[in-house]
Amino acid sequence: MRTDEHLLGLLKKSEALLEGHFLLSSGLHSNQYVQCAKLTMYPEHAAYVAEKLAALYKNENVDVVIGGAFGGILIAYEIARVLGVRNIFAERVDNVFALRRGFFIAKGERVLIAEDVCTTGKSILEVKTLVDSYGGIVAGAASIIDRSQPEGAALGMRKEWLHSVAATSWKADECPLCKAGGKPVKPGSRK
Repeated sequence: MRTDEHLLGLLKKSEALLEGHFLLSSGLHSNQYVQCAKLTMYPEHAAYVAEKLAALYKNENVDVVIGGAFGGILIAYEIARVLGVRNIFAERVDNVFALRRGFFIAKGERVLIAEDVCTTGKSILEVKTLVDSYGGIVAGAASIIDRSQPEGAALGMRKEWLHSVAATSWKADECPLCKAGGKPVKPGSRK
């Protein structure tokens, strides 16, 4: 567990840390949700997290930072700005991450994968597959928030984050909030 008290204050101030009954992009249900878009809508907050994450990778000779649409786009851009390197993002085409808009990864380029929140690591691994397909070398993954479940804990790469959120998550058929008659809301972006 990592705690960044300043970031926690920013999450609360921007109302990005939510309590309730949520459907996560992983398909899990949870009693907490972190909506990093509410945090990063303030440029000074985005700059704070980008500077902290970039500092963790400053000695990795990163050539490009990639984020997955949508959660990783803004933080990838901000980290790339701080590192002084190229920024790109991956988009889903037929439910698979792809590079569009003339974006590229040259063979041998060192690539940092950026994400707003890591829960299971599924999006990070999907972006890694894309990077690998271009012959890029994954330098690691960086996220603002980590709420990893056991199945996402080992991604086979260096992973850094600023703040851990210890929310409880359940498979849909095991969710006590559903069993109590609740209906989850989906504030995230993935269908």
